[in-house]
Amino acid sequence: MNKTVIITGASSGIGKACAKRFAKESWQLVLTARRTEKLAAIKAQLESEYGIKVFTLTQDVRNENSGNDLVAFLKQHNIQPDLLINNAGLAVGTNPLQEGIVDDWERMIDTNVKGLLYISRAIAPMMIAQQRGHIINIGSIAGKEVYGGGNVYCATKHAVDALTKAMRIDLLPHGIRVSQVAPGAAETEFSIVRFKGDEQRAKNVYKGIEPLAGGDIADAIWYVANTPPHVNINDLVITCTNQANATTFYRNEN
Repeated sequence: MNKTVIITGASSGIGKACAKRFAKESWQLVLTARRTEKLAAIKAQLESEYGIKVFTLTQDVRNENSGNDLVAFLKQHNIQPDLLINNAGLAVGTNPLQEGIVDDWERMIDTNVKGLLYISRAIAPMMIAQQRGHIINIGSIAGKEVYGGGNVYCATKHAVDALTKAMRIDLLPHGIRVSQVAPGAAETEFSIVRFKGDEQRAKNVYKGIEPLAGGDIADAIWYVANTPPHVNINDLVITCTNQANATTFYRNEN
């Protein structure tokens, strides 16, 4: 029987790349995101290309009932989760704290922290009951360091880092593996969302460097998910070769 992976935020970027990577290896997919049309397109493409089953659920992880709704969906379709990739997340704005926009803060906290909690709280008992499972949280290099204009986003990703460690302890007696993959600069929709649709500003983030692509991170996640059962990758930080840390880049201006 093929294994099943649940991927939140699966309509673009890292989530979409993970869907393709796991489909290529014949895993059954449960994809969730806010954009129904994008989910439908991904489902059609992957089922046609790889001959696997793709289930989709339109939902916003910020909704307190998102976890319970996901469990109900899994039970309705008789799906047992082998792997949960908590990928849904975003950065919005770069204002200094004293000029911060509360709505931006709420979006980041509700998605990056509370959304991860709602989904994990609901799925973890299913994994415990079946005595197997793996949760991979998508963090960020911003969860390891802090930089100007990053204030609340960095705080939310530091929370993901801490929650990953706490979840690993809590789920340890049940044999559930918990890992974090923390990317650096990756060219997805991330910067466009952060800069609220300013495509030129988003492009400038990657000027002179070869950033990570979603597929690079999906490959790393695939590795973390497929180590032998007695091996757990606790934490994996991945950057492009042009990046040393959250703020230090070598940019080729030629």
